[in-house]
Amino acid sequence: MKTETYWTRALEQSERALKSGALVPLSTSLERISSSPENIFELRTLESRLPKHLKREGPKPNPFQPWDAQLEVARLNTGHAVILNKYPVQRGHMLLITDEWAAQEGWLRLADWTAFVHIDQDTSGLWFFNSGPIAGASQPHRHLQLLPRSKDETSCPRDLWFQNRLVSQGTNASSSDPLWNGCSVISRLSHRKDPDEQAQDLYKGYLSLSEQLGLGHPSQDQRPRSFHNLLVTPEWMAMVRRRKEGAAGFSINALGFAGYLLATTNSDLNWLKANGPEALLREVILEIRGNTVVESSL
Repeated sequence: MKTETYWTRALEQSERALKSGALVPLSTSLERISSSPENIFELRTLESRLPKHLKREGPKPNPFQPWDAQLEVARLNTGHAVILNKYPVQRGHMLLITDEWAAQEGWLRLADWTAFVHIDQDTSGLWFFNSGPIAGASQPHRHLQLLPRSKDETSCPRDLWFQNRLVSQGTNASSSDPLWNGCSVISRLSHRKDPDEQAQDLYKGYLSLSEQLGLGHPSQDQRPRSFHNLLVTPEWMAMVRRRKEGAAGFSINALGFAGYLLATTNSDLNWLKANGPEALLREVILEIRGNTVVESSL
C-alpha cells in the first residue's frame, strides 16, 4: 500500500503557501459533459482573474530558476525537485522539475523517469507532460506534472477511452477517427518492483510511443520531431501528437485529452456546445495513418 507521503507534504505545504500568498488557487465552476461512457469531460469555467502563465503575450521569465521556496515539497537526489503548481485547480497539484536547465521540448531522460518512479511508488495519480507551446506547455523548463488520486478514484474522466484504445491496438481494428489515429497507448502494468527496472521500462515505453507516432529517437534526433502530450496512469501510458495549441478559444494541453477542459473569457462555449469536446480535440491533434502524417483532417 502506498504511503502517499508526497501528497501529504503537498497538502501541508499548500496550507502554508496559501497563508503567505505564494499559492493562488484558481476559482472555477464545474460542468460535466458526457456523450458516452468513454467520452466524459469535466469543463471548468474560470471565475477568477486569468493568471499570467495563461496569457500568451509578452516575455515569460523562468519561474523554476530559482523556484519559489514557499512552493517546495521535496528535493530528490536525481537532480530534481517537487514543487506545487502555483495556480492549481486541484489542491496538491505537483510539478516534478529539473534542478538545472533542461528544455521542455527535448527528450525526457532516464534520470527523469527515475525521479518519476521515486514519486510514483509513494504517490500515484494522473501524470502528464506537455512537450512545448504547441502542446500547451506554459514554461520552457523541463517539468512533469502530477494530480494525485486515491486508490478509489478513476485516474481521469476519459480513462475508459484509453483502456479501449489499448485493447484495440492488439487487434487489426482500424478507425477513420483522427482522435483515434493520432494517439498511441501501451500498458503500464508490470510485476517488476525494483525502482531502477521500473524506470528503464517507462523510458523504453516512452521511446516506443515516440517511434510509433513518428517522433524519432534520441539516438538519431536531437529533440522529438513534433510537439506531443504524454499521459501516465498506474494502468497505461499514452502519447498524442499535436498540430496546434488550441481551438475555439480553448488552450488544450494533455489534460484536455484526459477529459479536463478549462474555459476562459476567450473560449467559445457556443462552439463547444454545438460541436462537442471530442471535436475540440480533433482540431488540435496530428493524425497518423500507418507511417504517414496527415497534416489536416478537417
